[in-house]
Amino acid sequence: MNKASTGIELAEQFSHNHRTSQNHSSAPDANADPVRLPGAFLDLLAALVRSPSVVGAEHSFYRVLQRELEERGAKVTWYEGVLVAQGNRPHSLHLSAHIDRHGLICTGPNEFQYAAFVSGARSDLLGNSVSEQLMKKIVDRFASETVYAYEPWSGAYRGRGTINRAYICEFRNNLIFELNGMEHLVAGTPVAFSDKLKVTNEALIGQLDNVLTAAALVFLFELGFSGTAFFTAQEEAGKSWRYLLEWFRRFGGSTNQLIVVDTSPYPTFEVASEQKLVLRHKDANAAFNEALTEKLHQVCIQKNISVQFKDEYVEAQNAQLLARGEEPTSLGSTEMGRIISASNGLVDGTTLQIPSSGYHTMAESAPLASVAAFLDVLTDLAGISHQ
Repeated sequence: MNKASTGIELAEQFSHNHRTSQNHSSAPDANADPVRLPGAFLDLLAALVRSPSVVGAEHSFYRVLQRELEERGAKVTWYEGVLVAQGNRPHSLHLSAHIDRHGLICTGPNEFQYAAFVSGARSDLLGNSVSEQLMKKIVDRFASETVYAYEPWSGAYRGRGTINRAYICEFRNNLIFELNGMEHLVAGTPVAFSDKLKVTNEALIGQLDNVLTAAALVFLFELGFSGTAFFTAQEEAGKSWRYLLEWFRRFGGSTNQLIVVDTSPYPTFEVASEQKLVLRHKDANAAFNEALTEKLHQVCIQKNISVQFKDEYVEAQNAQLLARGEEPTSLGSTEMGRIISASNGLVDGTTLQIPSSGYHTMAESAPLASVAAFLDVLTDLAGISHQ
């Protein structure tokens, strides 16, 4: 199953189709005290949001991560497609977050394409072109957005501009962007969306997928995390699981448990706020480790953190779709499911996700209560405190 179709496309389809319902949760209390996140975490996240990490051009972001992690006492090692940060008990807990974000890549004179499609080699030439439905969703999403170019290795600034228009090329059946002010760029130059973290009384807002949970893993080391954190590249192009599996084959034990962290899309902020965290028993690729999933669930119950099992939610929604004679949606594809499926028992684990709305936009919104719960659960698993 192709990740570019089961990752980007299916999550887009999910956020469009599913509107309500959830498990083990209740609506947020309007009279609850405002949630306060640690200032050090917000400062870190704000800095990382400003550092570009376009799919396929993540090296400069890895340099930023290396500095932040080493300042917090982690031992940092680079491998192709994955940066590994370790404390003094590296096998005590394995956590993983992808660090690539959507952006553009210059493919010719004043011609730019969606970086995830280029990195994932999605084209008619290979018979795995992006669906017209997905391209039509993206074509108007970033109209007039401010963008900037950078050197992929150093992160050096190469100028700024705006998106003039996007269209589907009839000859190549690919999505093409035209930019103002970027005529000087040469093919291969990455172009990131200009972003700045916004914090409201209810949410964190920005291009959060997946810098939000990556920042949380860095913050863990500030609190004394002694395990291992993986920061993977090209997840949006369906390649990150390969880099992880290669590391475990080389350095892992006979069996290895992993928790993959990410955001999870919902159609509206209200629906995203109906649960604080999202768990899964499985995805379209594999069943997750049930004992580890239940361990996370029990931690949430003990802390009175509402959760939803996304696979159960999708299956319930699919039953309604089938009853109406409509096509069901997929359970979706995750980095965790792909590595379980391909590792022949070497690696298993589960996912822990923050619900969000505005999926794959510059205004993705994560409820503050969910982010606080996410940090609470991670620190509990790691045996550290963030109070």
